Amino acid sequence: MHLVVNHPLILHKLTILRDKSTGPKEFRELIKEIATLMTYEAMRHLTLKKKIVQTPLEECEGYEINDKNIVVVPILRAGLGMLDGVLQLVPNASVGYAGMYRDPETKMPIEYYAKFPAFFDDTEVFILDPMLATGNSAVKAIELVKERNGKHITLLSIVSAPEGLKVVESKHDDVKILTCSVDRELNDHAYILPGLGDAGDRLYRTK
Repeated sequence: MHLVVNHPLILHKLTILRDKSTGPKEFRELIKEIATLMTYEAMRHLTLKKKIVQTPLEECEGYEINDKNIVVVPILRAGLGMLDGVLQLVPNASVGYAGMYRDPETKMPIEYYAKFPAFFDDTEVFILDPMLATGNSAVKAIELVKERNGKHITLLSIVSAPEGLKVVESKHDDVKILTCSVDRELNDHAYILPGLGDAGDRLYRTK
């Protein structure tokens, strides 16, 4: 299942993100900020544990999360742009990396790097990729996590195509997907329309 996070702040920042005149510096800042805002919603389901703290006046019952049992997995390379935005809210989280690129002919992901911390039965895993286009890279990343015992998985993608959502949901219906926009469609080159271009190239000014 997927949830569209359409908070006014996100929609405002997403509009600037889409603009082709937005340069790399601002693009990076916006990706990070949107990721932070998405994290707030993505982690709403986390388990809370009661904790007693001493205020300047008396003891008080509060709550805490076990952010040391959270793993954040950016899909290289564009997912790196979202990483700091998530870690800003859960700085004790562990980080795994799923490196893959898309074959220009088959549009299928080719894995070139995978490095993960330990996953426990109750570990919360958050996979990051700004663009959910064909869905093939996301499916591959989810498979890599599940092969290592990752069970509670949430995918954060800023812009999604209906085709990509359908692919991920059909193959991994237990994975929660958060996105800020479900765009119209993919073009013949598997780019999202209207989209925001190639997120990796815009982040790092590459071609």
